[in-house]
Amino acid sequence: MSQVHVLTLSCPDRKGLVHALSGFLLEHGGNIEEAAQFNDPATGLFFMRVQFACDAHDPTELKARLAQFAEPHQMQWGLHATHEPMRTAILVSREGHCLNDLLFRWKSGLLPIDIRAIISNHRDFYQLAAGYNIPFHHIPVTAATKAQAEARQLEIIEQEGAELVVLARYMQVLSNGMCQRLAGRAINIHHSFLPSFKGAKPYYQAHDRGVKLIGATAHYVTADLDEGPIIEQDVTRADHTDTVEDLTARGRDTESQVLARAVKWHSEHRVLQNGHKTVIFR
Repeated sequence: MSQVHVLTLSCPDRKGLVHALSGFLLEHGGNIEEAAQFNDPATGLFFMRVQFACDAHDPTELKARLAQFAEPHQMQWGLHATHEPMRTAILVSREGHCLNDLLFRWKSGLLPIDIRAIISNHRDFYQLAAGYNIPFHHIPVTAATKAQAEARQLEIIEQEGAELVVLARYMQVLSNGMCQRLAGRAINIHHSFLPSFKGAKPYYQAHDRGVKLIGATAHYVTADLDEGPIIEQDVTRADHTDTVEDLTARGRDTESQVLARAVKWHSEHRVLQNGHKTVIFR
């Protein structure tokens, strides 16, 4: 049976790239099942995602031949087997709506991930983790123990081979060092009021200002707090009849949906970073 792969790539744009790549895959026994491309005139870069079946080469040999093909084109690329779910670790604090949503979608087969660990600075969700048979790691964080706590978190992430780290309402600011270690594989979710309503109780602040839209943003984690490349956003309407509780509930629903879409697209290798922006091949 043919193994199905996803190839993602970016490189300086030039004529004939699609022809060259399709010819390479044909030459090596590949059958293209899905393909999408984007040429960014602002940066002069070319982006592509190709899903193809191939039984002529094992993944190691195929990667070696791809490396030879990619070098003259200055390609940054990745090759991923679609049958392998993405190993994932989830960080959470005391708000469990995003965690609960991700666990349900994962258990229902709606997300191609393999949740290997749940890490929290509180004990609130250890029973929820146990119900899904997922190891739960309680790692308290204080100003004095932050470095040691992050070292332990990274140790668990690496031990589990996590390719993706999801901050599902994890209410601790990651250090610059940890952001660098997790670059390109950590996704955060927050309300879309930023930078308008920073700090505690954003929905209270929003209600006090009479906002007409509430929403959420999922983005990659960088050392610039809440300013990493955006993966997905959504909004829902609000009006003068809404209470703080209404806004909070609606906001949590939106946060859960936005984060789930971002996790799905990332784990399906549909997100390519383009500087401080992203290209999404849905």
